[in-house]
Amino acid sequence: MSDPKRRMVSKFDGDFFARFGIQIRLIVRLLADSRVSLLAKALPVFSILYLISPFDMAIPLVDDALVIWIANTLFLDLCPPEVVEEHRSQLEQEAEPKKKAGRPKPDPEVIDADYHDKES
Repeated sequence: MSDPKRRMVSKFDGDFFARFGIQIRLIVRLLADSRVSLLAKALPVFSILYLISPFDMAIPLVDDALVIWIANTLFLDLCPPEVVEEHRSQLEQEAEPKKKAGRPKPDPEVIDADYHDKES
């Protein structure tokens, strides 16, 4: 099996918003987990503080997004891999029924067929 710490892609690969939501909830859960060091927890906190601060290094939104992305990537790398994988798999299991429930079930009364006009 590949290194669980390096598994950056979730099962929701094609759904940006589902993947983004899981990533945010993963970071929040890791911040609340006592097995994660305080130094690692400081990274996402300081990135949010940088976001709301009036100081910018370059183009305001670009550098804010870059700082948040780097801080959160480093945060996930510094967290114990087994803890990250535990929380990620729990979040994916919680989200899987919601993803399946969102799909409409086919109507048994509907017949899918091609239409051809006889007069043409």
